[in-house]
Amino acid sequence: MELFSFLLIIPIFYLLFKIWNWINDVRDQQCYILDYQCYKPSDDRMVGTEFSGELIKRNKNLGLNEYKFLLKAIVSSGIGEQTYAPRIIFSGREESPKLEDGILEMEEFFHDSIEKVLSRAGISPQEIDLLVVNVSMLSAVPSLCSRIINHFKMRPDIKSFNLTGMGCSASLISLDIVRNVFKSYKNKFALLVTSESLSPNWYAGNDRSMILSNCLFRSGGCAVLLTNNKSLKHRAMFKLKCLVRTHHGAKDESYGCCIQREDDKGKMGFHLSKSLPKAATRSFVDNLRVITPKILPVRELVRFMAVSLLKKWNVVRHGSSHKGASQGPIKAGVNFKSGVDHFCIHTGGKAVIDGIGISLDLTEYDLEPARMTLHRFGNTSASSLWYVLAYMEAKKRLKKGDKVLMISFGAGFKCNSCLWEVVRDLGDGNVWKDEIYMYPPKTLVNPYMEKFGWIQDEDPSTFNPGD
Repeated sequence: MELFSFLLIIPIFYLLFKIWNWINDVRDQQCYILDYQCYKPSDDRMVGTEFSGELIKRNKNLGLNEYKFLLKAIVSSGIGEQTYAPRIIFSGREESPKLEDGILEMEEFFHDSIEKVLSRAGISPQEIDLLVVNVSMLSAVPSLCSRIINHFKMRPDIKSFNLTGMGCSASLISLDIVRNVFKSYKNKFALLVTSESLSPNWYAGNDRSMILSNCLFRSGGCAVLLTNNKSLKHRAMFKLKCLVRTHHGAKDESYGCCIQREDDKGKMGFHLSKSLPKAATRSFVDNLRVITPKILPVRELVRFMAVSLLKKWNVVRHGSSHKGASQGPIKAGVNFKSGVDHFCIHTGGKAVIDGIGISLDLTEYDLEPARMTLHRFGNTSASSLWYVLAYMEAKKRLKKGDKVLMISFGAGFKCNSCLWEVVRDLGDGNVWKDEIYMYPPKTLVNPYMEKFGWIQDEDPSTFNPGD
């Protein structure tokens, strides 16, 4: 009998041992943000109203109709006049960039933000195990990863990934790489570096679908320090809960709506087609379909299914054109605020922010961080999410246990999203600390129409842009 009991206990202990190992492994696969640092260029790179006018006048390929189009675009863009541009723009060489211009633009950001985030976290560059850099529109040899490794003298066994061509949603693609590496290795530090090089990508032609990008994109970047070391979770700022990536590259319309190409005169630029909103909506809906069950409580999912079934039953019973339904249509929308406290939205433009706000039934309070980031820093491509997050932190909105949903879009066409949990109360100003008291301003109306509105009354036969 004792032997039987002993033989019975062995598999029970073995099962408990395996369960413990599994729990321990899962704990080691967590992804935490220890710190992050957004980049704020120097004031001599600030793009004001006067300079914008001078910059546009330098393009000799523009006519009156193009001027009117640009004025309408910038006035309705949601961008203010304190955004930043690369140095090549201020030296008047935007139409003849060199490879060195793009590299210097990136190195200026790398050296500033990486040094600050590592210093603040008390982490040496030699402690970094994984480096992921995403800069879509600049490819250099040696890679940007190698340049960072050389400058900071990182270890020879560091794992590095250099991403190009991934567009404005590249931050979460980089994060996905970090997350997957963390699943295989314990107690590691990762550095995620995200930015965009604008120096070699100014469009000097007159194709409206391509000059629009000159109005929207601005300089910026962010360095993010992550770890899966559970002993450091008390120091962490955020914990990654889930991440979902959606890619519609197989659809020709989606693939071609956001693409770098040459115009009919051979000038390189970034084409934004009229099908972009439709492509963004499709990818957004598909992405939400996957991430929604992961981030919302069961009660909200049950409510949504019940309301949806009731709506379908009413349609079957009365017909879609039934006139006697006095109570009106039943809404079957999901309440995302039942599982999400804050919404970190890519600042692709005012229309992007408005569209997401309508789709998720968000208030102006929810959209404020994205609107203010677009107004102050413009569309900084893949790094924009972190400026939005920094705004929430500077406003002291982020409390322990809060959930933050990040949503980004990018060429390809892609929609990527993830959910963070705030690990401790946060309130550092990051890049906003010296000016957060000024936001939100009383109005977001920029002065471009006031300054250049006279263009609307010009006669095409007598218009001279040099006057």
